[in-house]
Amino acid sequence: MASKKAATVTVTQIGSPIGRQQYQRQTLVGLGLNKMHRTRTLEDTPAVRGMIAKVSHLVRVEETSE
Repeated sequence: MASKKAATVTVTQIGSPIGRQQYQRQTLVGLGLNKMHRTRTLEDTPAVRGMIAKVSHLVRVEETSE
């Protein structure tokens, strides 16, 4: 069987959560980002895209299709 690789996105935190609303801090933690310049590679799903949209001003997104 051929395995289909899912598309991924690389998310890097570029903004500080200091002084931000609590839901934005929690969203960063949910993405695996809680310190500046930390990077995570996540599966490209609608849930992840929604989280990224909520904190788009605090993260940099690089799309990768493997």
